[in-house]
Formats: sequence, structure tokens, C-alpha cells
Amino acid sequence: MDLRIKDIVELLGVSEKTIYRWLKEKKIPAYRINHQYRFSRSDINEWLLQNKINFTEKVFDLSQAKTPLSLRELVGRGIVEYNIEGNVVGEVIRNAVASMKIYGNLDKEAVIDALLSREEMMSTGIGHGIAIPHPRNPIITDAGFASVSICMLASAIDFLSLDRVPVHTLFIVLSANPKRHLETLSRISFLCQREDFRKLLEERAPRNAILTYLENIEKEFFNNKVETE
Repeated sequence: MDLRIKDIVELLGVSEKTIYRWLKEKKIPAYRINHQYRFSRSDINEWLLQNKINFTEKVFDLSQAKTPLSLRELVGRGIVEYNIEGNVVGEVIRNAVASMKIYGNLDKEAVIDALLSREEMMSTGIGHGIAIPHPRNPIITDAGFASVSICMLASAIDFLSLDRVPVHTLFIVLSANPKRHLETLSRISFLCQREDFRKLLEERAPRNAILTYLENIEKEFFNNKVETE
């Protein structure tokens, strides 16, 4: 079931008046059924990533996944790499993927092509010096091969982010199904709103420190949230 205006109000933590203004200005994707506005879950999630929009933890409901997602597990399956070289988006993505672990029979060139095709549509820069390169649709066939790789650049580059801050860190997301894909993107975006998490990235914290942070934050917030629902 798609979303109504009241759902968008709760997800984004804004007033109905603001939502109606965005609709009038065509700033938020929507469609109409019987003179009432409806919103696609996938369109809203993609829109969040394309715009510098703050949102509440309820945005994780967009995925409707039945079991908790562990970003700590996904990053553990990927890499935390430092000093990725490159002066433009294509170079850093290509060099980052070259350093990554790619499970299964997926070819690295196929991953690079999928990531660059998504960037050509619109930048995945979300602000604060962070970008989340990802294929438009999941390209992993086995959920056990899904991963998130954190790649810190040797030099920050222009990623055409809305806040115009040069990007110093990439989160490269490889997912196996649409629900987990959406939830992974939302989880990363939400965490990157936290100043303490961004500080870890800016200071190029060791891999173990990042994994420990993810494990602790999931225990304190995300998993507890699921248990109380």
C-alpha cells in the first residue's frame, strides 16, 4: 500500500501545510487517485536521497522488512578503505570498486557501470561530505552477498551535492532485493545526520571503531525499536 499525506507528515516530521506547498510547487513525487494524493514508497525514498531533507526514524518503515537489518553486518561484509585516489566522480568510484570485495559471480565492471549509470541520473551526494553510490536497482542475486563498503577519499571532490560540500566519504551499497535496498539507503542517510557518526568519518576512524559504533547504535536504537513494536 502506498502512502497518504498523514504518513508523509510522520515520516518527515513536517506539517501538512508544508507537504501541500511542496505538492503545489511539484517538489515532491506524488500521484492522485479520486482527488486524493498518494505517494510511492520507492519514489519517496529516492527523493530523500536526492534532496537535503531531514526525516524521522519512521522512514525505516518504507522498507516494510520483517527482520531487522544490520548495517554493522553489511559493512563487515564489505570494506573500510582509506585514501581512495581520484579527481572526479568516475575515477573515485572505479578505484573504490577495484578495492572492494565482490561476492558471487558479479563482475566488477558491471558494478562500476551500474554505479556510474545511477550517478548520471542524479548525484548520490547527500551532504556533509558524504555520498551513497548505489545501483538504481539491486544487482546482487544472493542476499548473503549484499554489502556496504565505506571508502574514504585521498582528497575530497565535487560530487554535485546540493550543499556543495566536497565529498570525502563514499558508502557503496550492493543489495539483493528492493526492500533491503531501500532500508539500507535509509539507515545510512539517517546515521549520517548524526554529528558523532560524521566525526568518525571525518577523522578517518579505524575500521574497528566504525564497526563498534554501528554495533552499539543498532543495539541502543534500531533493534530496541523493533522489539517494542
